[in-house]
Amino acid sequence: MIPQIDRLKMYDKAGFFLIAGPCVIEDEQMPFEIARRIADISRRLEIPFIFKASYRKANRSRLDSFTGIGDRKGLEILAAVGEELDIPVLTDIHSAEEAKIAADYVDILQIPAFLCRQTDILVAAAQTGKFVNIKKGQFLSAASMRYAVDKVVESGNPRVLLTERGNMFGYGDLVVDFRNIPAMQKTGKPVILDITHSLQKPNRSGGITGGEPEMIETIARAGIAVGVDGIFLETHSNPAIAKSDGANMLALHLLEDLLGKLKALAAIQ
Repeated sequence: MIPQIDRLKMYDKAGFFLIAGPCVIEDEQMPFEIARRIADISRRLEIPFIFKASYRKANRSRLDSFTGIGDRKGLEILAAVGEELDIPVLTDIHSAEEAKIAADYVDILQIPAFLCRQTDILVAAAQTGKFVNIKKGQFLSAASMRYAVDKVVESGNPRVLLTERGNMFGYGDLVVDFRNIPAMQKTGKPVILDITHSLQKPNRSGGITGGEPEMIETIARAGIAVGVDGIFLETHSNPAIAKSDGANMLALHLLEDLLGKLKALAAIQ
């Protein structure tokens, strides 16, 4: 499904690849609408595109927060998006058991930042043979991520991606240390910058995560300037009504302009 990642030549023309989509599958139509729009933009700009959406959100602040439309239905939608648009698809997993289930539907299994040290999840993801994207914990140094990589590789799977998503700065803020990108690239694995999650404002008093979407272009430009292999962002047609992480998402109508700027910047690096 994704031989271009196998060759590691997927971003020769653009200088980077794109992982993008909504935070979570909200209904049966929305993922297709967003994926079609991103696919159209990325093809015209010649930026390789991987569609991202969670089939279920396990890490929510409040019990009444939206978590998904059902695991099986969400996974079936992800598989259908990939098949219709002929694009690779990524989703999160939250347990070793989920790795085996989700692997039947998607191309890339993503390990959430809070779970990046969980050996059983990393080993289970590795054993599926799928690509494994490990998000760096907000509490970890870049250098310590080599051990997460080792767990996957030593379990027989060299297909590893790493994602930077900021470090906790106090109780309610995140800061991106751009030294983390070249530090993690020393593992020999592609490194991605998760732009929108790096701009979260967690632990808000109302139990709903805040964000700084006005800083998306700034963080994205900085990431391209220091040589990230890929960028990750969440986008929605109307972030104000998104059922998860709307406060830090990029409005979909702004995506093409942003990607055009990033491609031009990458061309002069």
